[in-house]
Amino acid sequence: MSLPDIVVDVLREVRREQLEQRIALGLGKLDDSALVFPARDDGVSRPTNLSSGWADVAEVVDLPGVTFHALRHTHASMLIDAGLDVVKISKRLGHADPSITLKVYAHLFQKREDKSAEEVNAAVAALKI
Repeated sequence: MSLPDIVVDVLREVRREQLEQRIALGLGKLDDSALVFPARDDGVSRPTNLSSGWADVAEVVDLPGVTFHALRHTHASMLIDAGLDVVKISKRLGHADPSITLKVYAHLFQKREDKSAEEVNAAVAALKI
């Protein structure tokens, strides 16, 4: 999956800070397969930890009540509005089949279809036939 440059930059910065801390503590380098955001025991963090961490951030940025899962829906909505095809969106969301994406977001694809009709109308009108 591709990530926006801003996300890659932040992840690299976090990794750099982790390496600096480890070297300062005499722990050496991290293994290339080490998690960027591990649990305290270096294992995989529970999803609820991420959700509660987001809840704290949402409060600070004045988005109380906006869940981490809602960000997923926002992301999907933005991709649909940008005109990305359903197969790419489905893969990005981790859906097993694009039909799941279509079922959940059908209303947004309909809005996109309305935009398509407007674009065709504008193109035909520009032809001045």
